[in-house]
Amino acid sequence: MLRLTDIKLPLDHDDSALPQAILQKLGVPAEQLLDISVFKRGYDARNKRDIQLIYTVDVEVNGQDELLEKFAKDTQVRLTPDMTYKFVAQAPENLNHRPVVVGLGPCGIFAALILAQMGYKPIVLERGKAVRERTKDTFGFWRKQPLNPESNVQFGEGGAGTFSDGKLYSQVKDRKHYGRKVLHEFVAAGAPEEILYVSKPHIGTFKLVSMVEKMRQQIIDLGGEIRFSTRVEKLDLEGENGEFTLKGLYLSDGEYLACKQVILALGHSARDTFQSLYDQGVYIEAKPFSIGFRIEHEQSMIDQCRFGDNAGNPILGAADYKLVHHCKNGRTVYSFCMCPGGTVVAAASEPGRVVTNGMSQYSRHERNANSAIVVGITPEQDYPGHPLAGIELQRRLEEMAYQAGGENYNAPGQLIGDFLAGKPSHELGEVTPSYTPGVTLTDLSKVVPDYVSEAIREAIPAFDRQIKGFAKADGTLTGVETRTSSPVCIKRGKDYQSINVKGLYPAGEGAGYAGGIWSAGIDGIRVAEALAMAFDNQA
Repeated sequence: MLRLTDIKLPLDHDDSALPQAILQKLGVPAEQLLDISVFKRGYDARNKRDIQLIYTVDVEVNGQDELLEKFAKDTQVRLTPDMTYKFVAQAPENLNHRPVVVGLGPCGIFAALILAQMGYKPIVLERGKAVRERTKDTFGFWRKQPLNPESNVQFGEGGAGTFSDGKLYSQVKDRKHYGRKVLHEFVAAGAPEEILYVSKPHIGTFKLVSMVEKMRQQIIDLGGEIRFSTRVEKLDLEGENGEFTLKGLYLSDGEYLACKQVILALGHSARDTFQSLYDQGVYIEAKPFSIGFRIEHEQSMIDQCRFGDNAGNPILGAADYKLVHHCKNGRTVYSFCMCPGGTVVAAASEPGRVVTNGMSQYSRHERNANSAIVVGITPEQDYPGHPLAGIELQRRLEEMAYQAGGENYNAPGQLIGDFLAGKPSHELGEVTPSYTPGVTLTDLSKVVPDYVSEAIREAIPAFDRQIKGFAKADGTLTGVETRTSSPVCIKRGKDYQSINVKGLYPAGEGAGYAGGIWSAGIDGIRVAEALAMAFDNQA
């Protein structure tokens, strides 16, 4: 097949327009075109009056070789690459031991699924609950029930990505097309097929719940084992002088699990596990992350600014945005995890701390648009001296947010206009914050370092020049956003194993190697393949 890229058509084109554009591009008669498959569909909304859909298509044609020769110098006509996933190994018929996966977030799910599909029958340890029980606990906390530190937005089957927009796109390099495997597995588990071709696919929380269950069942059907409410307390390591070999795991239920190969697919909030690993000598480095607030506007305003009179078109859906500003103080402020038509959610995992995140359902029909507006920080400049110092900074800010919110898990909030003016807020305007349990109006500059407030105050007016109304006075800010990514990196080598613990495979977002559902799934596949290639079946 041939792959044609950058085919542009009007937003309101009819069904015949795409085949006609392909025929015109190739210069062939209709009878020579045998089949069309849309690989990707995006849009160009820079001209709001003339929004263009942009297609990448795979076509089957008679005379393919002649056309490849004809378009040899045209980068928009190429042979369709083979993106079929191919397993790198197959487990021996009789397993003397089984690999272990710690964590059942996106990375752990795909690591376990790939291992199961290759016949390795993994044992999966998840500290939280199964996804439906976890959903009850999480929604209960949002309705002012007690926080369960082991079952919340951060911990439990599906990971933090379950309570998000379900975004399935990233900027990671994916030369081996692992991302297609991720998407195909989601579709097989019940995701809409459009995620295979829309430019920014998303699923939404409620759909993700059922898909996570189906993927879990596939792991079990292939011989895998899932253990919920099971936390790894300690590694059993053998060695000296900072070089170790993994022998097994001590579990929270008192069991000792002998194992030779473990994929450590921790989420970015597994702070107690990071501390335990560090105390045992596993090499960990501090890494950059970002802190700030959630910002909310009316989604209709964002739609109008991005799409003009085409706002509301079902093909375009709810508008998103991506913003970056480089400040005079050297800081960078950017939007992160933008959730069109969504809500701001309580993402705490530790008592006495408040954390925000964003979530959307598949429909993206909620009144507000929300996004994190965050400031990049670095270990060298902001939390020097210890590999886990970033965690302590997160905790300190989350504690301050808890206190400012009233010590009842309300989040501190402020109107954008008041924040820019440097004065506390006392009443809301047109934009009602969506965060539950609730929002306490205050002065958000009191819950973040001065350089964060200074940078965001400079950035919001700059963003207003790109999206008119972004600095609207009665838009709202809610704090704090501290879990943008892991504050640590569990260093691994080219073999994907810890640089000083043989048999330990750090993976995914918590280990510092992914950011979001899609990239975490891709990393899970990579690490599962590395483990399979190195699998030693000797007892």
